[in-house]
Amino acid sequence: MTIREIRLFGDPVLKSVCDPVTVFDGKVALLAQDLIETTSLISGRAGVAANQIGVGLRGFAYSVNGNVGVIFNPKITVLSGERVLMQEGCLSVPDLWHETPRYSYAKAEGFDASGNPIELEGSGLMAQMLQHECDHLDGLLYLDRLEPAERKIAMSNLRKTEWFLKR
Repeated sequence: MTIREIRLFGDPVLKSVCDPVTVFDGKVALLAQDLIETTSLISGRAGVAANQIGVGLRGFAYSVNGNVGVIFNPKITVLSGERVLMQEGCLSVPDLWHETPRYSYAKAEGFDASGNPIELEGSGLMAQMLQHECDHLDGLLYLDRLEPAERKIAMSNLRKTEWFLKR
C-alpha cells in the first residue's frame, strides 16, 4: 500500500471525467488499497477520489463515522431531502472551507474492488461525501457547486492561499 500525493486545484486531471473501471483485477485492488490508505492518513478525511491521486478511473475511498471502504463506478441513484448549506472543504483545495449546497440524503450504487455490487447511503456527512466524491469523478470540484456570491469569495480566498501562490 502507498499513500499517494493529492493533486491540487489547477491540475487538469481534476477537471477530467474519469473512465469506468471495466476489469476488476489486481491493479484495481492495489488502487483500492492506496485510496483507503490515503484517505486514512489524516483524521477528518471523508474521502479521496482516484483522480485526486492522478488516476483517471471512477472510484473513491471513504471514511465516514467508522465506515471505511471503496466504491468503483459509483452512480448516485437517490438525492432527496432539502438542499442545505454545509461547510465543505477539499483536499485538492486545501485550507478553504465554504458553505456548499448539498442534498441532505444520498444513495449510490457501484462495485467493490472485486466487482461485487454495493450500495452506500446516508444523510449528513455520508450524503455530503457521496455527492462530493461523485462530483470529483465527473471533473467537478466543490467550488463549482457554490452559490455565485460564495464562489466569488472562495476564488478570492483561493488566490491568497500559500500553496496557490507557490504554483
